[in-house]
Amino acid sequence: MAATRLFNFSRRDVLRGIVAGGGLVLAARIMPLGSSVAQTAGAYGAAAMPHGTVNDPNAFISIGKDGIVTIVCHRSEMGQGVRTGMPQIVADELEADWARVRVVNAPGDEERFGNQDTDGSRSTRHFMQPMREAGAAARMMLEATAAKRWGVEPGEVEARNHEVVHKASGRKLGYGELAEEAASLEVPANDQLRLKTPEQFRYIGKPMPLADGFDITVGKAQYGFDTWMEGMRYAVVARPPVFGGKVASVDDSAALKVPGVEKVVRIEGTPAPAKFQPLGGVAVIAKNTWAAMKGREALKITWEDGPHGSYDSEAFRKQMEETARKPAKVVRDDGDAEAALGKAAKKVEAEYYIPHLAQAPMEPPAATVRIRDGKCEVWACVQAPQVTRTDVAERLGMKVEDVTVHVTLLGGGFGRKSKPDFAIEAALLSKEMGGAPVKLLWTREDDIRHGYYHTVSVERIDAGLDDKGKAVAWRHRSVAPTITSIFMPDTKHQGPFELGMGLVDVPFDIPNLRCENGEAEAHARIGWFRSVSNIPHAFAIQSFAAELAAAAGKDQKDYLLELLGPPRVAALESLDTLWNYGESTKVYPVDVGRLRHVVELVAEKSGWGRQLPKGHGLGIAAHRSFVTYVATVVETAVAEDGTLTIPRVDVAVDCGNVVNPERVRAQMEGACIMGLSLALSSEISFKEGRVVQGNFDDYQVARIDQAPREINVHIVPSNWDLAPGGVGEPGLPPFAPALTNAIFAATGKRIRRLPIGDQLRA
Repeated sequence: MAATRLFNFSRRDVLRGIVAGGGLVLAARIMPLGSSVAQTAGAYGAAAMPHGTVNDPNAFISIGKDGIVTIVCHRSEMGQGVRTGMPQIVADELEADWARVRVVNAPGDEERFGNQDTDGSRSTRHFMQPMREAGAAARMMLEATAAKRWGVEPGEVEARNHEVVHKASGRKLGYGELAEEAASLEVPANDQLRLKTPEQFRYIGKPMPLADGFDITVGKAQYGFDTWMEGMRYAVVARPPVFGGKVASVDDSAALKVPGVEKVVRIEGTPAPAKFQPLGGVAVIAKNTWAAMKGREALKITWEDGPHGSYDSEAFRKQMEETARKPAKVVRDDGDAEAALGKAAKKVEAEYYIPHLAQAPMEPPAATVRIRDGKCEVWACVQAPQVTRTDVAERLGMKVEDVTVHVTLLGGGFGRKSKPDFAIEAALLSKEMGGAPVKLLWTREDDIRHGYYHTVSVERIDAGLDDKGKAVAWRHRSVAPTITSIFMPDTKHQGPFELGMGLVDVPFDIPNLRCENGEAEAHARIGWFRSVSNIPHAFAIQSFAAELAAAAGKDQKDYLLELLGPPRVAALESLDTLWNYGESTKVYPVDVGRLRHVVELVAEKSGWGRQLPKGHGLGIAAHRSFVTYVATVVETAVAEDGTLTIPRVDVAVDCGNVVNPERVRAQMEGACIMGLSLALSSEISFKEGRVVQGNFDDYQVARIDQAPREINVHIVPSNWDLAPGGVGEPGLPPFAPALTNAIFAATGKRIRRLPIGDQLRA
């Protein structure tokens, strides 16, 4: 496929391009939901998401007279490859020549495109079938047009690589020759669609190159920070250093004297729960970024810290530990864990701590807004363009249809850019400037100190073993502030979606299993972070599984398989409901057999049990998240002075079926690097309510010299009888426990608190 450049296409731009090219203009109607959705109709899957799915080829496909096929990608590209994967699916069913396919991004418009939230590892899971249906519908319309022109039955023709061929005579017509006439046909009904069989796939399941790979490589790719337009102004904001704080007074006289500064504006915060509304503060608007930043430095602001001014991470950790040592709200209760613990031949207990984390994408948040003629346009690196559109409209007092959100490439997201507070800030400032375009920039320090943080967590597990070392009782207490605190007041328990991320759905074959959730108040904005609550739950559970293996004197991998028990669908009988990532358990059961398989596969591929040099160790961990199964083996080498290196990592992943194996591989590799960062060094801590860290010198992510020397990803071959699972997030949760289990194997030192930091040097 030819290299493409991402522009800020609006729907108007796309339509203009279609008309100019005289291309395929299909009859506009929304087709019935696809078969994949029908399986999960009701409260599950894509059907449960705002605006569901759309499989209308009008929304996603246009064909010019020159035969160029333009496919609209309605999800945000942040490095995961969705601008390749979604068009890859459409192009395959369309029987298009990939070299003549172009990709454009959709604006925020969920009524036209279906749900656009790029989060939860859902893009392929929810839109693989609708994208197939859209491509197949367009292909059949082109075939029908050719058949009509030749006066033959549709069954006598076949689309092959951008042409329709009359099978008997060998006559051919190109897509560009057929597109305009095909537009006059009705879109085939869903039950009339002829989808390809897996054996017929040309692109699905193949390692296609990134649609934006060339532009990213040569620096032409357009990110949120790259938006520019004539007359644009630049702004930065001084925000309250403490969550819930506000401006008591401000002296802006010195700021206004900074050359280039044009205006200083107060932004009102919103009392908690504020959802995605800005924190408030004081904005400086200038002719360039440097002037805006120097103007902000010159502001003299007195802050009122509010109720969280005494928040201290170390004190809060101790408070959470005390909570975890007491009975709490029961969220799963199989058998009688308390009685079984009392009778156990041997008891094992441990507590694990995972601090706040910042998503810290390489590109901090940025948004540009212009308001004119009663319309507002936003250019931003957002994961949720429809939410951005709605929230901007609400804050400006405009109709949603008068707000357009153009989505740029995202220089990373990891959940931070699902929250459009920065776009709202830009909109408010454009309004203050009479609608002039204003680009609102977050510096690295802004992003580290004023984010929506991954929750802080204490996980305590107690287990009882029988005289053969078999686990007969398990009690897991989880304590962590909840994401729901940004949506509802006085929420101190984790929500069902957080509990369902590896805690209550732990699939161990233990007859007496109890999970509890202690209270924890949120003292900072808590938000989604890649893999969310799977990180603390998997770290604790998979670390503790290894601790039980050591206590029982058994091999770590063998003991993990013993805990999992025989292949089966986990019953989870004591749960009234299981969130299950929003999916039906009939379509996506908790399949212990698949989890066992990735454990066995990664053990085989990594050479589990092989002889290792002194100071080396192997650790294993496995976890189901986002309805995908991943197991990881890490080999560590720990020198006598505590220096840690990672010679090798092996990952086995079963995501049902695979659209682009290169993207699956890349996501697993990236998850290893991110998992390494949070395990080694990443930590957000608070003193007097203020974030201690500010940039990559003290909020550290893994450097290249710390990266594993070798990462091997083993993808379970596609099973087209299974529904697709997520890929963007499932690789992350098993990494940290596999690493710390490997450290134990190498040194005998157990790591129960992240980040590892200097613990190996102690």
